[in-house]
Amino acid sequence: MIIDAWGQHPTLRHGQDPIFDSLRRWSKIAAPAEQLPVAATIAAMDRAGVGKMLISAWVAPRNIMISNDEVASFVAEAPDRLIGVGSVDISRPVEAVLEVRRCVRDLGFKAIRVLPWLWEVPPTDRRFYPVYVACVEEAVPFCTQIGHTGPLMPSEVGRPIYLDQVALDFPDLVLVGGHIGYPWTDEAIAVATKHENVYIDTSAYIVKRYPQPLLDYLRGHGSAKVMFGTNYPMILPEKALVGVEEIGLTDPNLKMFLGGTAARVFRL
Repeated sequence: MIIDAWGQHPTLRHGQDPIFDSLRRWSKIAAPAEQLPVAATIAAMDRAGVGKMLISAWVAPRNIMISNDEVASFVAEAPDRLIGVGSVDISRPVEAVLEVRRCVRDLGFKAIRVLPWLWEVPPTDRRFYPVYVACVEEAVPFCTQIGHTGPLMPSEVGRPIYLDQVALDFPDLVLVGGHIGYPWTDEAIAVATKHENVYIDTSAYIVKRYPQPLLDYLRGHGSAKVMFGTNYPMILPEKALVGVEEIGLTDPNLKMFLGGTAARVFRL
């Protein structure tokens, strides 16, 4: 089964947010005018043969682009295909911990995601640490973005090397860095190699844009540390999978990359 490790079923608030204007300039995709139905997301998955997609909430400092309850409602429409990933307001640590627990225990979510660039602080910032504790307690991965940002926000907070300190402080925490870490992909590989519980996903990149070091890592000792992702709806699954058979992976390694590792990491 192909599992998309990073997607979102967008609300209109998310799709129309001005923070994505820079992405729309180069993607040539206009802001949506109406709410995308869940059926459209499932159809996009079906066209590419994707069995499951992890879809995330988006909590930003000044607004909630996609709420946890909205994610839960989307998952309820296609419970065999969509998997919930929660998000929290790191500026409210007590509420954030309680929300992590609610996401996992009540909503059935399989991970928590917070994006450093939205908050303009690195993942070593003290505001993240209660969330890490809660993720360890609830036995769910913490997902985040690594690499530069498409939106016009600071990229420095996405340096993968920050996850080295987080992994040292929380050796039991599973960390998934999305967007491959470019232009610091070597950093991402180094941290994933060093720490047993650190992983990389390929969301926001099509195969022909995978950096050579990532391809070498996938073909070698990193075959169980990299997961396929799209960043849907920014990249459709069928486009993200073009050329995947030409990467040069063995059949077992290709199966791990496309779904096996995600199934293990997210306990699907």
